[in-house]
Amino acid sequence: MTPRRRMILIGMAAGALWALAVVFAPSQLGLPYLPAAAALPGAFLPPGLVLAAMIGRLAARRFFDDDLIDGADPVPGSPAWVDQKVLGNTLEQLALALAVWPFAALTLGGAVAIALGLSFALMRLVFWIGYRLSPPLRGLGFAGTFYPTVLAGVWALVYWAV
Repeated sequence: MTPRRRMILIGMAAGALWALAVVFAPSQLGLPYLPAAAALPGAFLPPGLVLAAMIGRLAARRFFDDDLIDGADPVPGSPAWVDQKVLGNTLEQLALALAVWPFAALTLGGAVAIALGLSFALMRLVFWIGYRLSPPLRGLGFAGTFYPTVLAGVWALVYWAV
């Protein structure tokens, strides 16, 4: 296994452990049931603010770059290119969250959705920073965003079906 793949694998494993903590911590902490309608707006606010920061950063890059101001594609590997890749992946992750979190909040309680939202925001920043430092480092940020959503969806489905 190459060092790059090993680094990605370590990040993905850490993201899996993070997912367990995020999804199961609200029940283990004995947090009260919070109705989904009360929790979901707060759950989606942190991801929305991180998304706004990403959009704003890319817009600023475009504004101050004569080659990008008219909508040209960023040069592969450039900071603007990285920001655009991170923004695209974040939109994909947010679409998945929009499909899963409401069901998880209805089934498991809103505290899980709030935990998912806070985790999402933090892990997207980790992904963004990791992508800029070294692409393999983005594994933790990706897994720390993706795995909690999937785990919450599966857990909610099992809980609902039983």
